[in-house]
Amino acid sequence: MKYLQYCISALITFLVCFEQCSALKCYECNSATDKRCLGDENNKLSDDLKITCLDKSPNGDHPYILCRKIEQVIDFEVNGLKPDSRIIRTCGWDKSSHHNKCYHRSGFGGRQEVCSCEGDGCNGSSTIYTSLTLMTSLLILLKMYM
Repeated sequence: MKYLQYCISALITFLVCFEQCSALKCYECNSATDKRCLGDENNKLSDDLKITCLDKSPNGDHPYILCRKIEQVIDFEVNGLKPDSRIIRTCGWDKSSHHNKCYHRSGFGGRQEVCSCEGDGCNGSSTIYTSLTLMTSLLILLKMYM
């Protein structure tokens, strides 16, 4: 029985560590071209929108280290762009003071909220972090050994 508990503990630890060490996966979409990117009740995000982020950003000088969700709003027609709102989800590399936070930007005719996070699929509409998985696993282990 102790051997089985040891094997289960080792497997859970491996799975949690593997999830932490594997390549980052983020949702990549734009609600202007795919309404599923809205991630609301009527337009659900699906796993086929999740991609494995490349090792480096397109210009090749920064590794992708986070996921990003951008909500853009164009309030009135500017430079030929009609009033609109959209959500953009993608991989990102900017690890500034806004790391794991949201910030707002606005300018003439538009505004946006940019949120960044670490962890697979964290730029989805609802997020379940690996720490929750780890805590659940530890609770199961405690129950097994008590």
